Amino acid sequence: MASPTGEMTFWDHLDALRGVLLRVAAVMFVAAVGAFIAMPWVFDRFIMGPCSPDFPLYALFDRLAASCGVELDGAAAFRGVEVVSLELASQFFIHMSASCWLALVVAFPIIIYLLWGFVAPGLYPQEKRGVRRVFVFGNLMFYIGVAVGYCLVIPLTVRFLADYRLSESIGAIVSLDSYMDNFFTLLILMGAVFELPVVAWFLGKAGVLTRGFFSRYRRHAIVALLIVSALITPTGDPFTLAVVFFPIYALWELSAALVPKEKH
Repeated sequence: MASPTGEMTFWDHLDALRGVLLRVAAVMFVAAVGAFIAMPWVFDRFIMGPCSPDFPLYALFDRLAASCGVELDGAAAFRGVEVVSLELASQFFIHMSASCWLALVVAFPIIIYLLWGFVAPGLYPQEKRGVRRVFVFGNLMFYIGVAVGYCLVIPLTVRFLADYRLSESIGAIVSLDSYMDNFFTLLILMGAVFELPVVAWFLGKAGVLTRGFFSRYRRHAIVALLIVSALITPTGDPFTLAVVFFPIYALWELSAALVPKEKH
C-alpha cells in the first residue's frame, strides 16, 4: 500500500520485487520446458559439435595456417573427442541442467528487461537517457560473446585438452559431466566478458572511469590479455594465440571508445 504522499513504502517495493521475480521464474520455466523438449536435437547438432573433427573451425584453422606457412600443433593428430556417461543417472540430470542453462541464454534479454522495469521508476529522466540503446547493445554483446565462446574458445579448449598428454601410458576418457561443466561455464563466461564495454560505459557515466585510464594502461593490458589468451588456449602456437587475443583486445579498445575523455 502506498504512503499518503503517493510514494511507495518498503513493503510496496518488496511486493513489486516479488512480482518481478515471479515473472522471471515464469519466463525461465517456459524457456526451460521448451529447451527440454528440443534438447536431444540441440545436443546432437550444437552442444556436441566441438567434439567432432568435422567442426568448421578446425578445418578453417588448418587451411589458414597452411596458407600462412604455420603448422598447428596436433592438427594432424586430432580425431575428435569421445564423451562417455560414467554414472547411471548422468544423462537424465544433464538433460535437466542443460535445459536450464539454455533457457538462461535464450531468456537473458527478457530477464534483463523485467529487472529494468523494476529499477527504472526510481531513476531520474536524465539517468534513463540512452538506456534503450544500452539495453540493445548489451544484449547484442552478450550474444556475440556466446557466439565467440562457442565458435572459437570452446573448440580450441576442447582440441587442446583432448590432445594434451601427461603421459602416453594414460588414456583420455572425457566424462559427460566434465564436458558439460566446461561447455556452459565457458559459454556464460564469454557472454559476461563481452559485457565489459557496457560496464565501462556505466563507470564512465558515473565518473569512475576515464579514457585516460585506457591510454595509461594499454601496454599493461596487452600483456595481461596475452596471458589470459594463453590460459584460455595454451596450444603453444602463435597463430591460435593471435586468433583468441585480438577479439579480447578489441573489447578493450571498444570500452575505451565508449568512455568519455577527461574534461580540462
